[in-house]
Amino acid sequence: MLLHLPRAEDTLALGAALGRGLAGAPGPVALLLAGPLGSGKTTLVRGLVSVLPGADAAEVASPSFNLVNLYPTRPRVAHFDLYRLGSVLPEEFEELLGAPNTLLVAEWIDRVAENLWPGEALHLEWLPVSSGRALKIRAWGKAASALLEDLAPALNHWQKGSGV
Repeated sequence: MLLHLPRAEDTLALGAALGRGLAGAPGPVALLLAGPLGSGKTTLVRGLVSVLPGADAAEVASPSFNLVNLYPTRPRVAHFDLYRLGSVLPEEFEELLGAPNTLLVAEWIDRVAENLWPGEALHLEWLPVSSGRALKIRAWGKAASALLEDLAPALNHWQKGSGV
């Protein structure tokens, strides 16, 4: 699925739509983000966290220096920044993968070999465009595919045909 987000507010709104969908998913589905600096990855996470219970106690920021930020939402969000890592996932990532009541969100997932990625995930890749932001969403696994299908109507107004 290809999406075009003309404004930063659209990135926040997309994050909110994903947050509602991921929070209601029957099983754990990770959110894997890839894109250049300043593309909107952390903005998307801010929108995601904003719709979850407990968001008022969460201050979303890029976890560049901590590696992971845990937000006290329901479900809890584990927000990773893998920018400084090599091709191996950190131990904390693996510990939180599939943890009950935890949404796993990883920025810079492209720094890690795909065979180490979670089996159930939505992969968002920011693409270069002349204005706004564009991204491609792919589902990995049955639960993630079903979730993306369920989310399609909410994402429809951002859908972009070929030529992104």
